[in-house]
Amino acid sequence: MDVASTSAIERIARVLAGLRISTNADGDDAHASGAVDATWHDFREDAIAILKTLREPDAAMERVGDIAIWSRMIAAALDEMA
Repeated sequence: MDVASTSAIERIARVLAGLRISTNADGDDAHASGAVDATWHDFREDAIAILKTLREPDAAMERVGDIAIWSRMIAAALDEMA
């Protein structure tokens, strides 16, 4: 499995920015990468809220994974915001 070079918070924030900006999502900019680069910080708090929501896995996630490892991984991603 590949390991990302950017934080989970940044990646989620970039996805959220892209959803708002890019015509490939819900936005109206056909060439949104520059706008996403410039605005992803505006979606950082939303990304943190999403990660906080994911601290508790659902039943399907529990069936296939280790909850303790999941919890540590999400906590590590949230610690990056400190």
